[in-house]
Amino acid sequence: MNQISFDLAVLRSFVAGIDLGSFAKAADRVGRSTSAVSAQMGKLEEQAGTTLFRKSGRSLALTEAGETMLRYARRLIELNDEAAVAMRSVHLEGWIRLGLQEDFGEVVLPDVLGRFARAHPKVRIEARVARNTDLLERIGSNQLDLALVWGAPASELAEPVAVPHMCWIGSSSLPWTRDDDEPLPLIAFDRPCLFHSMATEALDRAGIKWRVAFTSPSLAGLWAAAAAGLGVTVRTRYGLPSSVCALKSEESGLPELPTIPLALLRASTVAPAQVERLASIVLDSVRGGPLQ
Repeated sequence: MNQISFDLAVLRSFVAGIDLGSFAKAADRVGRSTSAVSAQMGKLEEQAGTTLFRKSGRSLALTEAGETMLRYARRLIELNDEAAVAMRSVHLEGWIRLGLQEDFGEVVLPDVLGRFARAHPKVRIEARVARNTDLLERIGSNQLDLALVWGAPASELAEPVAVPHMCWIGSSSLPWTRDDDEPLPLIAFDRPCLFHSMATEALDRAGIKWRVAFTSPSLAGLWAAAAAGLGVTVRTRYGLPSSVCALKSEESGLPELPTIPLALLRASTVAPAQVERLASIVLDSVRGGPLQ
């Protein structure tokens, strides 16, 4: 049986079409005509030996086989691009100091470190998982080269990553309902905490009384207290463990929460090649990875 060799250019058009929701938009991104991209999709289905697309109203959706192809296409493109960068940067050496929020320690860090180490084995990374305030102070005093932080002020050193919604978080196994006669029990970081401040402002505007029922210096402590049903906490959906879940505001009787910007901060506008390469991998991992 002859082995199938998928064309990476075709896979790029395929992934771009799904991500953008339109193969006409994908054509602009990959620099081809819409008819050329349509021909590529026909070729891809022919190689796959099965139907990858199905009608969904006026748009196209993926079949089960298409979903499987999408996962492999992303991996193949990622490996190809990783290899290309590694060949261009084979002699990269040095040291990088990276700071991350606890939200991304388990979700992002293994992927980032693994991908970078495979491509640049001579570069050493010192990773620090810490609170927002600590990371901001360290990037400001040049103790970190890169830091992924919440609520970073607009600056040429800050690259926007995402603007996720904050959400109320409670136990995934214990039912939770708000007692209107009692202050809302909050689970919070030791202050200062941007999430806590924004949550209490929302509660005050809604006229909901609250009290701090549990504090912890670590995110693991917040998750444990929420899972035990001691109250609710506030975070985004990034990195939620299975023991907790996001509560729907309309069902929980809690006010809607605002969005919070996530940014990658650099210590300098002119960074070494290895720092820029790591920044690229961090951005790709956070933007393209699962929230939980």
